[in-house]
Amino acid sequence: MPRSARKRCASSLAIGSRCCQSARWCVRPRKGSAPVDDWRALFSPDPDALAHAPRGWLQCGSVREVRGVRVDATGCAAAIGEACRLLIGGIETEALGFADGRALLMPTRTLRGVRPGDPVRPLGRTPSVRIGASWLGRVVNAMGEPLDGGPPLGGSALRPLDGAPPPPLARGRIRKPLTLGIRVLDACLPVGEGQRIGLFAGPGVGKSTLLGMIARHARADVFVIALVGERGREVREFIEDALDEEARRRAVVVVATAEEPAQAIVRAAKLALAVGEYFRDQGRHVVLLMDSLTRLARAQRELGLLLGEPPAQKGYTPSCFRLLGELIERAGPGPNGALSAVFTVLVEGADPREDPVAEAAMAVLDGHIVLSPRLAERGRWPAVDLGQSTSRLAAKLMSEQQRRDAEVLRKALAHYEEAADLIAIGAYQAGSDPWVDRVLAHRAEVERFLAQRPDEHALPGESARSLHALAQKLDAEGAHAGSPHRQAAADHGKGAGAGADGAYAHPQRDPAHG
Repeated sequence: MPRSARKRCASSLAIGSRCCQSARWCVRPRKGSAPVDDWRALFSPDPDALAHAPRGWLQCGSVREVRGVRVDATGCAAAIGEACRLLIGGIETEALGFADGRALLMPTRTLRGVRPGDPVRPLGRTPSVRIGASWLGRVVNAMGEPLDGGPPLGGSALRPLDGAPPPPLARGRIRKPLTLGIRVLDACLPVGEGQRIGLFAGPGVGKSTLLGMIARHARADVFVIALVGERGREVREFIEDALDEEARRRAVVVVATAEEPAQAIVRAAKLALAVGEYFRDQGRHVVLLMDSLTRLARAQRELGLLLGEPPAQKGYTPSCFRLLGELIERAGPGPNGALSAVFTVLVEGADPREDPVAEAAMAVLDGHIVLSPRLAERGRWPAVDLGQSTSRLAAKLMSEQQRRDAEVLRKALAHYEEAADLIAIGAYQAGSDPWVDRVLAHRAEVERFLAQRPDEHALPGESARSLHALAQKLDAEGAHAGSPHRQAAADHGKGAGAGADGAYAHPQRDPAHG
């Protein structure tokens, strides 16, 4: 292109016009315009604001290449974690890396319609959203936009999606039990306000059903429900079936279904944490329910592979495990309120500890509830496996009597499971194990305590009383304090789901029980 032509072209460019010899979009100063000290002031969240921006010198970035859902932009002066917008289509992205002079952007919406050379504008801020009390009772997507047909949402507080966890010494102590309204959990696996627990199970074992029971029966000021990477069919079913009218008024539901880009799924999880943090900072007790951490990790794995991260355990990239730790640590007690959290984890295989996502989550969470497919096949719902489940704060939240009663039930169930095969084929002989004999004698009471209908609500205090009555029957006459059966039960408790705090690792007999 001749020099004179380039001069005429440059001098005639208007704001946002395309150079005839370049894929870049340019903003050129015109004669008499004032200099712009901060070039970021030219950028507004309004996609149309570029046409009315102050005249100054700025060269916007442009789309160079699209790989999968990754957008490579040249000339885009965005920082890591900065929000950017594709001006054609208004698609918001986030800068997650750089390579060969290009910014690597991840979109929150489909890239259909994007072309090479389309302009990219840094927004001069990290992804954030305005949150307020008007969010209660609403259903939103990953961008904070309403999905329920209601008016647009807003608020006085601008919250970053990548919030920082409370400082360790600023966190409150977990002392108050959180009533979940589920008998077996409140009695044997108590959870405190501000505790983070996980529901671990394979597909079809009842994770979503148990999560819905917690949403329906738990006592909290605010519920934040994050359905990330789930089937679209389940969203409406969960809202209408799991939440009654009162729960819906106190809930914020954040949705990113399976067909959405990986960045939208990750953003939805971060948005749910930001909403929970906002209400926690107001001094409220918030319960966050997230389904599921596994699909969140898979979305982050997709992003990591697109950014060139090396695959590690079962193809998961290092950023997957870092993200899990960051999100889980954002929950918990704060200086004023508390943010309790329940995360579901889809387990691949029979042992949760063989799944990399489950293993990483267990290492950070304050407890884990394992659902057994074997118990589900027997028709026990919820299919909670007490032998593999634990609450790290159980010893601090239970009375001494309740702790002993829970130990009795665990030991009785452990003995019963050891003899289950013999019982199934009719080869068990009565009198071989007194613990098994007592479980068989009171089998109906045991099943009545462990099972619970989704619409059944266990009242506060009722669960502990029911456990105590059952423990008295299972440990009647208390005997066999020194028998090999007792030692086997103690050894079983050490290896099968004993709590990290040792609450169930070394059972202590109560003289009242013999």
